[in-house]
Amino acid sequence: MNNETHAGAALAEAGPVPELLGQETGAVTQMEEPDISDWSKRGYQLLRENRTGEAQEYFRKILEIDEYNNYALVGLGDATRKRGAYREAVVYYSRCLEYHPGNNYALFGLADCYKTLNQYHKAIEIWEQYLLHDDRNITVLTRVADAYRKVRDFKHSQEVYLKVLDMESANPYAIIGLGHLHYDFKEYQEALMYWQKMMDINRENVDIRVLTSIGNCHRKLKTFEEGIRYFEIALKRDPGNFYALFGLADCYRGMNQPHRSLEYWNRILDQDPRNKVILTRAGDAYRTLKDFDCAVDYYQRALNIEFDTYAVLGLALVAKAQNRYAEAVESLRRLIEQSPKNHRLYMELADCWYRKGEKHLAMETLGEFQKQGIRNAKISELLERYRN
Repeated sequence: MNNETHAGAALAEAGPVPELLGQETGAVTQMEEPDISDWSKRGYQLLRENRTGEAQEYFRKILEIDEYNNYALVGLGDATRKRGAYREAVVYYSRCLEYHPGNNYALFGLADCYKTLNQYHKAIEIWEQYLLHDDRNITVLTRVADAYRKVRDFKHSQEVYLKVLDMESANPYAIIGLGHLHYDFKEYQEALMYWQKMMDINRENVDIRVLTSIGNCHRKLKTFEEGIRYFEIALKRDPGNFYALFGLADCYRGMNQPHRSLEYWNRILDQDPRNKVILTRAGDAYRTLKDFDCAVDYYQRALNIEFDTYAVLGLALVAKAQNRYAEAVESLRRLIEQSPKNHRLYMELADCWYRKGEKHLAMETLGEFQKQGIRNAKISELLERYRN
């Protein structure tokens, strides 16, 4: 069953729609001797043709005669859902279920609305009711697993995806879902196994999102050269693909090749010049290359869009690299006030003090971080180094 399958559609397919008396476009008022069955058939036929407004007219007319008619209530739910009015659709599906508990099509539509509204717990509850009547519906099972994944319930999500694979071993939605699930929980090797399985199933015409997902697993595992290979294949398919461009830039960044990463950061900025995350990443690359004027320009462009911690940090690091320690210290202190648990800020501030010959202030800075009760190996190592 797909999203738009419902009882009325099945009814409409049972036989030809009788000719309407009056005009072909047929406002309901043109018909003589109204027949609820014919109106229902006509409404669902119009839904299939995406003529939702006309379809609603028929369903509402049915409700004037039979206010609890399940076909009309589900039809209105489907019509409003098609138009993107999900909250209104919820009302119709709920009213149907109030008078016709267990109606599969109302359950499916209602759950789909809740999912689209990001109310995943409610969607799960409704889909579980659906599965009481049809526990082998793969479409519903994959949606339940997706919803569990969205609420970060790893155990139940995995169980349902694997149940689907027991029923259909090459089901792409379950395989892709398991890839996303393991990726979300930072289990990159396991995620890679599922994404690779998708490659094996459809190597000649694999979805570009599978390619970028495999690339992202390698990026997270720091096997950057392997990641680059998949991102480049994706980029050949779609030269403007954001995820492929970002993946390539970040892989080259991880390989300490800022000049290569800049090529891809700037290609993203050609498409999206106000992306402040990419502006700060490009600024970092220029700073690493000691092109401080360009670095400052990119950081300022990011800050002209809105405040960004990493752009301010970048400017502070440029000041530190140019021995303007007082300016760097002032910026880092302000950032620590806003992000008191960011260990990197303390390390950079401590380094400024140390370079100024103020070792006791460097140690005090690191001690302030530790007073918060946060254990951080890098802070501890740097403090030990200063002590020795």
